[in-house]
Amino acid sequence: MNIAFVVPIILEKEQIIKKKLAVNIAFVVPRYGEDILGGAESLARAVAEHLNKNNVNVEVLTTCAKDHFTWDNYYKPGVYNINGVTVRKFVVNERNSRLYDEINVKIGTNQVVSEEEEQKWIKESVNSNQLLNHIGENCENYDFLIFIPWVFGTTYWGLNICPEKSLLIPCLDTSPYARLKIYKDMFKKCKGLIFNAEPERDLAKNYFDVKNTKNAIIGMGFDTEISPDGERFRIKYNIKNRFMLYVGRREYGKNTHLLIEYFCKFKEKNNTDLKLVLIGGGHIDIPGKHKNDIVVKDFVPEQDKFDAFAASIISCQPSMNESLSMVMMESWACRTPVLVHEDCNVTKDHCVKSNGGLYFKNYDEFEEGINFFIKNPALRDKMGDNGRKYVLNNYSWEVVLKKFNYIFSEWREGNDRD
Repeated sequence: MNIAFVVPIILEKEQIIKKKLAVNIAFVVPRYGEDILGGAESLARAVAEHLNKNNVNVEVLTTCAKDHFTWDNYYKPGVYNINGVTVRKFVVNERNSRLYDEINVKIGTNQVVSEEEEQKWIKESVNSNQLLNHIGENCENYDFLIFIPWVFGTTYWGLNICPEKSLLIPCLDTSPYARLKIYKDMFKKCKGLIFNAEPERDLAKNYFDVKNTKNAIIGMGFDTEISPDGERFRIKYNIKNRFMLYVGRREYGKNTHLLIEYFCKFKEKNNTDLKLVLIGGGHIDIPGKHKNDIVVKDFVPEQDKFDAFAASIISCQPSMNESLSMVMMESWACRTPVLVHEDCNVTKDHCVKSNGGLYFKNYDEFEEGINFFIKNPALRDKMGDNGRKYVLNNYSWEVVLKKFNYIFSEWREGNDRD
């Protein structure tokens, strides 16, 4: 029998406050800071800050690294206060990055990797003996250690120190790392699993034997008290044409190259003034003859991002490896429908459950989806409203914080209820 929790949304206010004050939490994440924009890291920071503001005793245990490719020590070790949260940064161990990269290429290209190579690979992943020592020496001071995400050495080695108090927010996707044998015990031995969406939980069931591990679907919260202004974005960035929007890193792992390929083909086949606006870091080549059709902006202020969602006809999330997709929720919070790739179970599931977007498998469906939104503005607006309702009901901070406080109570040692 699979042990899962249907987390209630409504709790008595007095009950929530009492439980918040009684829980000590440590988030363990490989890198942390306001200038670190990875999806799992952003989730950890957002949840930690919101729990802290709601009187949960929160600390963050992390490394001195900033770059997730080199894992070099960038920050000074020590105790920081970041937006009211106590953050302890520890020095990254010396690594054999050459060996790590060699095995990582084999994993990423689906080559056969021996169990010995898996052990070498995770040994040379980002890790910190100082961080592990802190966990071992202070485990009794925490009610829960929350590890995020699943794939890095800080999670693998740290969770094994005190599994009976360890919760895992894996941010699991269909990447080749999921087939590694080293993770099977880690998923089974932790206290509980917290997923961002139902398809992510289904992946865990398929990859790992977690039928006896407590689990809940929570995700992260999103700010719904926003005031996006599409016209303000158009004026500020001098964009007069209609446009579709992509927000995120410009890289192959996010399938941005496919979006650009399909959009360029769309422009060649359709007589339209539609442009594509890309917001975010990274680099993907853009064909020269379409450079005027694609507007590239690096990082923009948060308000400008929301204004961009409001100004766009649709936002597109082409990635096939998502455990939640924050940009989808932000788009819906601004009442803008989305177009996603069918091969990402999570984003497709969001669209089906919300009726707030469409999904495509190939170019023809991509073209059909764009033209549907262009030709049916009333239905487009209705789908945008549906998306916003979906966020309010499932991923608003009010809902998410109540769910976290509920599992802190139910999963706490001595108060387990199967």
